[in-house]
Amino acid sequence: MSDIDKRNRLKEEPFTYRITKNGTVAINFKGKQIKIVKDKEAERLIARIKAVEDNILEVQLLLAKITGNFKHGNEKSGKNKRK
Repeated sequence: MSDIDKRNRLKEEPFTYRITKNGTVAINFKGKQIKIVKDKEAERLIARIKAVEDNILEVQLLLAKITGNFKHGNEKSGKNKRK
């Protein structure tokens, strides 16, 4: 795990997830929803989470991998748009 998370960002637990009644998984990053996983992919994710749920870092790594490379640093908040 040390080679994957060199800056120890996953120790801060930035990812959270919620499993809905119909079997979808909503993934949040620092409180903002970033991805919804459905169908077969959600079933596989739930099974993998349940297999490692006692290890928080492994769960964080699974959620990070399923979300992919979504944050690039050039996102704009929309508050300060130029006119």
